[in-house]
Amino acid sequence: MSRKQQGQTARKSPLRTCVACRRISDKREVLRFVRGADGRVVFDPTGRVAGRGAYVCASPECLEKAQKTRGLERALKIRLSDDDYQRLAEDLRAVVYGNSQSA
Repeated sequence: MSRKQQGQTARKSPLRTCVACRRISDKREVLRFVRGADGRVVFDPTGRVAGRGAYVCASPECLEKAQKTRGLERALKIRLSDDDYQRLAEDLRAVVYGNSQSA
């Protein structure tokens, strides 16, 4: 009898590394930012947007550290402005704290 027939699944969840703190986490626990074909960096809540992706822990501190160390820029192979980081931080806050809290 196979494992699937016995009700046991041996499927492992993918692991991803935060570009700021280097912590390895389950893919569902980290947030994905994507550089699209047009060169714009966007937050990817589904994890399925096409493009080069980078992962950051769901904390504002990790995004700040990624900005200071330029980890997000290295991972996405693109230069980001302060305005880009501010927009990404707002997206992060909306996810972490919900849409009810304003910046």
